[in-house]
Amino acid sequence: MISGFVNLIIIKWIPFLTVAVSNQSPEEKAPHLPSFISLLHEVGLLPPNVYHFAETWINVIFAFLTGLIFVLFSLRVYVKRKMIPDKGQNFLEILVEWMYNFVYSILGDDAKRYTPFVGTLFFYILMNNLWGLIPGGHSPSTSINTTVALAILVFLYAQYTGVRRLGIVRYLDHFAGEPRSIITWCLVPLLFPIHIIGELAKPFSLAVRLFGNVTGEDVLVSAFVGLGLTALSFIHSPVGLPLNVPFIFLSMLLSTIQALIFAVLAAVYLFLMLPHEEHH
Repeated sequence: MISGFVNLIIIKWIPFLTVAVSNQSPEEKAPHLPSFISLLHEVGLLPPNVYHFAETWINVIFAFLTGLIFVLFSLRVYVKRKMIPDKGQNFLEILVEWMYNFVYSILGDDAKRYTPFVGTLFFYILMNNLWGLIPGGHSPSTSINTTVALAILVFLYAQYTGVRRLGIVRYLDHFAGEPRSIITWCLVPLLFPIHIIGELAKPFSLAVRLFGNVTGEDVLVSAFVGLGLTALSFIHSPVGLPLNVPFIFLSMLLSTIQALIFAVLAAVYLFLMLPHEEHH
């Protein structure tokens, strides 16, 4: 992506980029472009022990960095908030208003309560997805551990919402299929485990969908970076063809779509846990 294109024109890092793309077997991990951690190690600015530690926890480092950036930006805007907003406050208010309207279209009057959760999910996942577009970046969404953690968070919050809004009796009644007749009561032994399995499948589908799509983008871009380097290797060119450039905008679009899908499904799962008579 942009990271790959920039690295292509930095001659000093070209040999390392070729190794990073081509020397990883599928059994080890999906190929991806080198992060700034790997590049610092290659030029001798990062000790081996620090490098191995950072590479082991690279997804946690970038995921934490995403949260840190959001927290610092939000605190800055909040501390310096004005009646007539500056550019930063105005930008943040536009994002919040857009997200509120989006969540309102799904949850209705409950949007104010759940917009912070759904909105945080969307922007956090979007930033994690887009890290690969930044030179020297690495997308935490290419780790199944990251996507599973986010999916489990949605699952637990949805169950908490169900118990809190419905009460434990109506919560269990919901899983039993809300039996109100002899026939529906007879179906409870069948419907109850089906609903349990369905609830457990939701976080699995969320995690695998996000992980698979973002990882696929990185693998595709890495492959074309390697192909671009190979295309001019016969003339010993220090740079390759930027074949990955056309995929930059496609990757940005897909990253946004995946974050939006995750947020939409999270909002829908919350909606399904709300009392039905409150929504029409």
